[in-house]
Amino acid sequence: MALAIEANLQQGYPLNSLLFYLLLFCSTVLYYSHAYLSENSQSYNNPRNNWYRLYRHWVYRSQWLLTVITICIAVHLFITWKQRLGEVEVRHWLLLLFFPLMATWYYGDKIPWMPGSSLRSRGWIKPFVIGFIWAGIVTIYPAFFAALENNRPYQPELFHLLLFIKNGMFITMLCILFDIKDYAADHNQQLKTFVVRFGLRKTLFFIIIPLTLVGLGTFLTYGFTHSFPAMRMVINTVPFILLIIVTYHMYRRKSILYYLAIIDGLMLVKALCGIMGSFIGTG
Repeated sequence: MALAIEANLQQGYPLNSLLFYLLLFCSTVLYYSHAYLSENSQSYNNPRNNWYRLYRHWVYRSQWLLTVITICIAVHLFITWKQRLGEVEVRHWLLLLFFPLMATWYYGDKIPWMPGSSLRSRGWIKPFVIGFIWAGIVTIYPAFFAALENNRPYQPELFHLLLFIKNGMFITMLCILFDIKDYAADHNQQLKTFVVRFGLRKTLFFIIIPLTLVGLGTFLTYGFTHSFPAMRMVINTVPFILLIIVTYHMYRRKSILYYLAIIDGLMLVKALCGIMGSFIGTG
């Protein structure tokens, strides 16, 4: 939700309605909870699997509640925007449908008519797929529906594409880091993630840090050439610097709570920095 707010502010679109953010929240929780509930892992060394195993019935009840809320909000928004949705161009519909289809394909093994097709089982491409889907949902969707809500045309420009790429690459780097926690299981299952294929040290110091520096350099170059206020540039470099610091300290094995709180927390830090930076040099 924070990344969606950041994207609208940076792209110059109004904020979405509260119902949109509630729909975004509920659908995200539904998607990830379903994925974890459907896992058949028998490992008792994984605290996350143990938590879902212990509270399975409670999570199932919450899934039903979130499903009802999601359907009600979706129907309400469809009725509210029915006329405007009919005016949406075909190319925009294809763009909007592409990301949910990719998200479905990601867990293809869980779908009866898509056995063996899961993108998740392709270790090297998995983080890029996650980053791509996340970037689409939190960058394109909020801007599109904000334009729809305010009866404005949705006209993405070069800056919007660059923001999409920046969000996608940042989340991709976090996903590669997150795969470190599953190194043993992925190695046993012959899932060739970056850390399994190249080893921990090379993944950290020859993939994540260099790509993060490239992303930082690209942002700084764009900011300088487009005369961004200095403080806005400083604030927006904080997530890149923190990502490098976290990467450097990943050389030692961490608990799963560390991955959930620190690595996922970087997404929230990035969003908050982007939101603060968007108010500098405006008005």
